[in-house]
Formats: sequence, C-alpha cells, structure tokens
Amino acid sequence: MSEAAAALKWGVERRLEFIEFRLFWEGGVNRSDIIAMFDVSVPQASKDLTLYQERAPQNAVYDKSAKRYVASPQFSPIFLKPDPDGYLSRLRSLAEGLADPGDSWIATPPETDIALTPRRKVDGDVLKAVLQAVRENRSIEVYYQSMGSRRTDPIWRRMTPHAFGYDGFRWHVRAYCHIDEKYKDFLLPRILGVRHMAAPGPGGDQDALWKKTFDIEIGPHPGLTPSQRAVVAKDYGMTNERAVLSVRYAMLFYVLKRLGLLGDASQQNPRTQHIVALNAHETERALRRADFEFGEVEQTPKKVGDA
Repeated sequence: MSEAAAALKWGVERRLEFIEFRLFWEGGVNRSDIIAMFDVSVPQASKDLTLYQERAPQNAVYDKSAKRYVASPQFSPIFLKPDPDGYLSRLRSLAEGLADPGDSWIATPPETDIALTPRRKVDGDVLKAVLQAVRENRSIEVYYQSMGSRRTDPIWRRMTPHAFGYDGFRWHVRAYCHIDEKYKDFLLPRILGVRHMAAPGPGGDQDALWKKTFDIEIGPHPGLTPSQRAVVAKDYGMTNERAVLSVRYAMLFYVLKRLGLLGDASQQNPRTQHIVALNAHETERALRRADFEFGEVEQTPKKVGDA
C-alpha cells in the first residue's frame, strides 16, 4: 500500500477505491455515484471526493460541463491495482446473473454474453453438511450416485472430505472414501443425501495427490506462424514461448482436459488448438500417477502428445 493509501478506515478506503475504479475504467465519477453505491450522505460523499483529491492530487480534475470528476492525463492509481482479470470477472458475473448490477462497481457495462453451460444443481443442505464435515474434521455418510459399472444404483457410503475442486464446469469434493479406502473426487450434484457424521478417516494431510504439484510446460502449437506463436505467447504470459503451470496432481486431469492437452495436441489443428505440452512425456507419466476417479469411474487418460 502506498503512503497516500495508508492509515485509512476500511469503509473510507473502500470508497476511495471505488472512486479510483470509476476514474480508471469509466473515465469519471461524481458524488451521486458514491451515494448510490454506498448509501452515504451527500456531505460524506463530498468529503470522500475531497479526500481523494488530497491523497491523489494529480489523478482527477473537475469537468464542469459533465458535472463530474474525470481522470487526468497524469492519472496513476494508488488505492487499487487496475486488474483486467478482475474487471472481466465482474463483467462475467453480471452476464451470468451471479452479481447485482449495483454491486459490480461498473456503471455502464457493455452488452455481454457468455458461452452457456448447464448450471449444475447442488443441494444447499448437502453442501452445508459437507462444509461442516470439512470444518469440524469429521466423516459423513453420503447417498451417492456413481456413473460406474460396479455400482449402478445410489448407495450410502462414508467419506471424510477435506477440500473442494472446480474444473470450470462442475464442483466436486475431495474426500477419503471409507469403502474403497482411497482418496476420490465426488461430484456435489450426485450426492443425493447426507446423514450420520462420525469420527474422521485419514485427513487431507495424507492425500499426496492433493498436496503435491506437477509443472505442465506449455508452448505455442508448432504449426502456427511466427506472428501467431508470438500472440499466443503473449496471451498465455509466456517467456521465450514457454510458460509453466503448477497444478495439483489431483486436478491435473481436469486442467489438461480444459486446455485440450489430453490427446496429442501437436497433431490437432493449430487454428483451434493453440498450445501444446512441451514436457509431454513427463505429463503423461504424471497423469498415470494421479489415478483420477469420479466417485467410482476410473478415468483412463489418453496419451499426451509430444510437443
């Protein structure tokens, strides 16, 4: 935190961050914006604007015609670090209906749409109970519907949950399964009921696949042109056409699947598959070690292609 942002009460600092957010992303802010967002009085909103000018005198100038403060050419943020990912996350939350427009800080969001995926319904009572089991380090019986061939009907099974995972489409709980005596991933929507908390089994500290990580080395697809490889490298934050993703072994399958790296990426069309795994052989070995399971079904990983 800069000296200008130091020694402020949380509520005041939050409002100054809002002023700076509006100045940076939308070019300006006025007193009514602060009043509407934080439900403060007119005098308080005026004090906030005055305080901001005192702390950052070069950042804002008053535009009489627009009746608002606008960002000056010398604008340099001191209360927040402008974060494109943060802004786009707010925009995405608005598009998905997960955030109220009044809470996003975005005054005039652009028209936005997203590639829809069916929302996976999770029972609130189930989630509450699993969270309690994690929080209190206890085991819990769950009525779980597997998609495997061994157990085609739902059964009660005891698990000791310790963490949650999200693959971009669905949530699962990472837990020790007392029936199979190993750590597994249980999809939350497939937990149909919960009952009977009891003493825990092995905890998360013994889940080696959750604790240990593997480094996936990625690079641009070799079939791209030099300029295309350069923009892919920029897109993924690569240095010398190489980036490293440190991934839990327990999440490796999901990450590779989402990145299109489960198969031989170098043999796929570079117009649609822009990256490859540079350490393909090591990644394949790591994937085999991980022994991924969704409840009952063991995933047999496809070979990861050579870069």
